[in-house]
Amino acid sequence: MDALLTVNDLKTYFFTDRGQARAVDGVSFQVDKGETLGIVGESGCGKSVTGLSIMRLIQQPPGRILSGSIRFRARELLTLPGPEMRNIRGNDISMIFQEPLTSLNPVFPCGSQIEEAIRGHEHVSKSQARQRTLGMLDMTGIPNPEYCYRAYPHHLSGGMRQRVMIAMALVCRPELLIADEPTTALDVTVQAQILRLIRNLQAQFGMTVILISHDLGVIAEMADHLLVMYAGKIVEFGSVKEVFANPLHPYTQGLLQSVPKLHQPAEKLAGIPGAVPSAENFPAGCRFHPRCPFNDGEICGREEPAFHENSTWNHTARCHYITTEGDQLVSPHGLEKRST
Repeated sequence: MDALLTVNDLKTYFFTDRGQARAVDGVSFQVDKGETLGIVGESGCGKSVTGLSIMRLIQQPPGRILSGSIRFRARELLTLPGPEMRNIRGNDISMIFQEPLTSLNPVFPCGSQIEEAIRGHEHVSKSQARQRTLGMLDMTGIPNPEYCYRAYPHHLSGGMRQRVMIAMALVCRPELLIADEPTTALDVTVQAQILRLIRNLQAQFGMTVILISHDLGVIAEMADHLLVMYAGKIVEFGSVKEVFANPLHPYTQGLLQSVPKLHQPAEKLAGIPGAVPSAENFPAGCRFHPRCPFNDGEICGREEPAFHENSTWNHTARCHYITTEGDQLVSPHGLEKRST
């Protein structure tokens, strides 16, 4: 596969009165053309900041991309002049933001906001932009595009606002779509509709998608590969099928064990104790070790673990106690080994 996006050793920090917050701290990954990459982790792990860094939408100050590389179609984004980056943003790379009510401008009708995305990148007339906007709103499943075109964001329901955000993101047919929690605060019926819409539009436009979510069920349904983030770092990466079948890192195991299962009594639901540490004060060694049930009290709190990689299964994880056995990686944390 051809890599459409390659991120290498990305570091995005925020400089505040409380200190230096290492929100994204040495993240590397690539996304192949046409695939869907899922990014999961608790709030505060750096998922959204990674997406905003790719778009170069980090507010300065207090944030700053300190170092690293973001290459899109072999073109380095971090060194592009502002006007060239604006040409890429919204045209080649688009983003669906987490909360449409705060992302949409409350003083402009929804249609004019979508038109602005078109006319900012293409030389078209007002009437042409209007027709494309109405067509895109219709394509996203809005039952009355004319009303939505004239409506202000607060006139619409959460599902309709999310569709407007999707229309705005896709109206210029980008190659890469970053969807940051696109189903937040939506009921399960609308959530299913939005996910089906994204999948259908991805197939129609041949897009590559980065899907940021807390919901492992959404990731299992939508993604090809899964990237697990914790405290600004990647702790596990692999195909969705491989990671769900054979989670290696204790954090990934904890996330999967916390998902409710059919016929499981509510009191049996597992959880991960504690909380994600503050980005201004990450612990030494493995950043997960204060919450890890397998913390040995020595090397885990002293040395940062390296990545262990299995090229056969395209599966990597960052833990001191992952070992190689035969042709697979094995986590010695009481998991049943998957037969090969």
